[in-house]
Amino acid sequence: MIGLQEKISFSGHDGQPLAALLNKPAGAIRSVAIFAHCFTCSKDIFAARQVAMRLTGLGFAVLRFDFTGLGHSEGEFANTNFSSNVEDLCAAANYLSSIGMAPSLLIGHSLGGAAVIKAAPDIPSIKAIATIGAPGDPAHVAHNFGEARADIEAAGLAEVILAGRPFTIKKQFLRDIEQASLAEAQKRFRGATLIMHAPVDNIVGIENAADIFMRSRHPKSFISLDGADHLLSRQPDAEYAAQLIGAWADRYLPPMDTSNAEAPDEGVVRSTERHKATLTQDIFVGDKFRLVSDEPKSVGGSDLGPTPYQFLAAGLASCTSLTLRIYAKHKGLDLTSVAVDVSHNKIHAEDCEACEQTHGKIDQFTRHIHIQGNLSPEDRQKLLEIADKCPVHRTLHAVADIQTELSSL
Repeated sequence: MIGLQEKISFSGHDGQPLAALLNKPAGAIRSVAIFAHCFTCSKDIFAARQVAMRLTGLGFAVLRFDFTGLGHSEGEFANTNFSSNVEDLCAAANYLSSIGMAPSLLIGHSLGGAAVIKAAPDIPSIKAIATIGAPGDPAHVAHNFGEARADIEAAGLAEVILAGRPFTIKKQFLRDIEQASLAEAQKRFRGATLIMHAPVDNIVGIENAADIFMRSRHPKSFISLDGADHLLSRQPDAEYAAQLIGAWADRYLPPMDTSNAEAPDEGVVRSTERHKATLTQDIFVGDKFRLVSDEPKSVGGSDLGPTPYQFLAAGLASCTSLTLRIYAKHKGLDLTSVAVDVSHNKIHAEDCEACEQTHGKIDQFTRHIHIQGNLSPEDRQKLLEIADKCPVHRTLHAVADIQTELSSL
């Protein structure tokens, strides 16, 4: 896992210790998030782990905890209800605030999504919330009780099998979810809301997303998790959700602290490592752009961005495309579109007929140029020749002078 993982505990709504995991990025913390798991699940469910891991890689610190009576947390599940889950969530936020990590983002899965909607307006530091497969009404969860609901009403409690495990549900739980309403909380919440839902969710129907969306204040967004199941049990679906949450939240949450990596002067590109334990590099292009470079996991990287050679290939590809477009405009050619593919490999010098070097290995960039338009064979041939006049091509083809000196930031 990227970054550090710390086991912690804090007191829940009734004073019982709740088990939690706090995942921190290796470098600067972009923002702090709390993940609230689904009904009768735990902090260790696959979706919670994957979302936390991906967000940590994006610079978030993520707290995920077990609600009272679930997972490794103390307390009796039978004595809990939706309101106690909301109180546990507020307790988690208070704990983070007490250690100087006030959360700005709440993420809730299924009934946990309803809980974050309910809790958000009562946690001052929260700027945004994201829900995944959340019910529009907490009472929706009672659909899972089936025929046992009548037994709960008659006897005051009954054992219900949920996800293959037995749970004792009391009548007070039914009364609590019947009285719980999200509308008032949504009216009071002034932050941004992201609703994510799978159209084929057979546990919580897609109509619930519509209910939440219509009641939410602006700014609000909806993203369809097409093809995913309710629990996000497939890794690509969980990673997709996490990636989109991170990208969406970037607009509404405070930026990552970059005080240790001030932007360089105009015309200078600076690369700084996020942490000595990773290969991830934050790249600053003057004070305008910020990029991320990394290496694949297979060689010890975190795979959070292109490799240095891929950036080099991107420079050649974009320079070639720009050069062809400028030439076509100057000559009035009907070039409707241009795309350039570039790949990089190391080859033996003896396999390169046009190379002066005859031993060892050399770098080879393979460039495929795709052009469309009403162009004559002569036009196409000229464009092929112009591609070699791209400045980056000339730099790579020639011998560049690189001067290096040590300095302190």
